[in-house]
Amino acid sequence: MNNKYPLSSSEIGTLWLTYQEKTMILRVLEYFMEKSDDQQAKNIMGGLWQELNHFVTKMEGIFEQEGVAIPKGFTENDVNLQAPKLYDNGFDIMFLRILKEVSMGMYTLNMNMAYRDDVMSIYEGLTSTTQKVYKLSTHYLLEKGILTLPPLVEKPKTAEFIKDESYLDGFPFFKDSRALNDIEIGNLHHGIETNNIGMLLVTGFAQCSATPEIKDYFLKGKKLAKKQIETFEKLLLDSNVQFSAGAGGTVTSSAAAPFSEKLMMFCVYLLNGFGLVGSSFGTIFSLRSDLSLKTALIGKDIFFYATEGIKLMIENGWFEEPPE
Repeated sequence: MNNKYPLSSSEIGTLWLTYQEKTMILRVLEYFMEKSDDQQAKNIMGGLWQELNHFVTKMEGIFEQEGVAIPKGFTENDVNLQAPKLYDNGFDIMFLRILKEVSMGMYTLNMNMAYRDDVMSIYEGLTSTTQKVYKLSTHYLLEKGILTLPPLVEKPKTAEFIKDESYLDGFPFFKDSRALNDIEIGNLHHGIETNNIGMLLVTGFAQCSATPEIKDYFLKGKKLAKKQIETFEKLLLDSNVQFSAGAGGTVTSSAAAPFSEKLMMFCVYLLNGFGLVGSSFGTIFSLRSDLSLKTALIGKDIFFYATEGIKLMIENGWFEEPPE
């Protein structure tokens, strides 16, 4: 066992960020479980709550053992279980599935910066839990008819190589752009899917926010998500690709906040990071120049929106300082 080594800077940092994310998700799960009227959804969320709570306790044990201050994270003060239902029609599991997408990416990075057995075992366990819950959530949403499959296309019959650089052209000044490849279609569909959920999320947050500047920030996020959806949908339609938006999730008329503004802002901060990674992936792996440019410009918009959110969190004393 190599636990005889002190925690490194990277391990303290990744555990700190993981603790923030996991305590936030625990509070979100507590509210959604309280308001859910679907036993299958409750079972998925309840199982995840138990496993995440176990790993939060393990992280606290490592912090205490190593003399590291336990982060504040998010507590029962950040959730209002008495607030009426803010979201309906499968939004809870749709949002949970997005959170698990974020988590899978984070654990890969965190494992790459872990050196002690006890730290690596936390990320191994969290990865296994996340993949299991992501699979359960996907099956649940497909069975309920809430999740929409990506567009179906003709199957390739032979393996081909790109013949010339015109494959990279995307601005149809003199000729039509080439058809989208399957990687590009997948990226565009995923962008529509995640931004649909993000738009619903911040719509609800804005509806129940008590602080005008925070409400305005959430409304800006709604506008940004809508812009991305419209951009991706147009790219698909221009290439004659049929698609249908997901039917899952609605925002109720409730104006009572189920979460603290601190938690809601951190949640958007986390999703902004996920959005930046997603736009970078789309920019690099889209081989048509118009797609690369548009996803890069979207990444710029997300960056400036995220920066504004961080400043608001700092001004309101909601941004816990990472260890130094």
